[in-house]
Amino acid sequence: MKYFFLTDGWTIGRVWASDGLWNEAAWRRKPDIERLNLQLVTENETLWLYKVEEVVLTIEVKPEYPAPNAIASVVLKRLITAPQVIERLSFAAAHCQVKNAQLLTE
Repeated sequence: MKYFFLTDGWTIGRVWASDGLWNEAAWRRKPDIERLNLQLVTENETLWLYKVEEVVLTIEVKPEYPAPNAIASVVLKRLITAPQVIERLSFAAAHCQVKNAQLLTE
């Protein structure tokens, strides 16, 4: 499996596999992409963790409600592995603990 984080308020668009743009007629199904019940919350945004099947190479994401003159879409080319997800979650947890410890000492 591969993984990626997606900001709350963004949605998945087109999907590419090794043979090009995902073709539901040829594959006889949609790509297996699932939002997991795990999120990272930063000061300004919520990032949801998604898992995607190994055959998927690239995913287009776009805002659900695009503002005029804003970014129309972004293509994710570097999907991450499970160890990379754990690393990011560990860093976020450690950062949160340090931040909370600083608040307690102030």
